[in-house]
Amino acid sequence: MAKIIEGLYYSESHEYVRVEGNIGFIGITDYAQNALGNVVYVDLPDVDDEVTAGEEFGAVESVKAASDLMSPVSGTIVEVNDALDDQPELVNQDAFENWIIKVEMSDKSELDNLMDAKAYAAFCEK
Repeated sequence: MAKIIEGLYYSESHEYVRVEGNIGFIGITDYAQNALGNVVYVDLPDVDDEVTAGEEFGAVESVKAASDLMSPVSGTIVEVNDALDDQPELVNQDAFENWIIKVEMSDKSELDNLMDAKAYAAFCEK
């Protein structure tokens, strides 16, 4: 069973958002990294790039497949996890600790469109 953490927000495309103030830490869920298998590359955007909820901001490649990363919220990227350039496998080791981007959210009400842990668990069981 994939790990799902209470208090985070989840998208149907298997990204999560951990919120601290107005900053959203965005990464892929444990379910997603399990499905992908060994991650070999993370295509990271640039700091100061704008992201829009529901639109692509990068990609994750594994030995099995490539998957687009979809932003669950809109805003400005304030930091990218540069460690993933050299060690993309960190996503497999702990998907929730190894976020991909930090976004200063422009509209926190977009979080209302995402699932909580209970709803995401039910979604993954389908």
